[in-house]
Amino acid sequence: MVENDVNSKFMRVLLIIVTFVLIFAGPTYVPYVLFSILNLNYVASAVSGFALFIAGLLLMFFLIRKKIIT
Repeated sequence: MVENDVNSKFMRVLLIIVTFVLIFAGPTYVPYVLFSILNLNYVASAVSGFALFIAGLLLMFFLIRKKIIT
């Protein structure tokens, strides 16, 4: 059986990858796609990028507190 808790190697790597995708791709590529390709309002796309950035930072702080990222 596969462990599905935060301490398994797979979940640790997956959470680290998701964290850095949210931090780096969230505020850059997501607003671009929303504004340019989907023709969403610029403010709404910028706010969504900022929200993804904050979510990435919160996830990073969670991983630091759990000592997954040292």
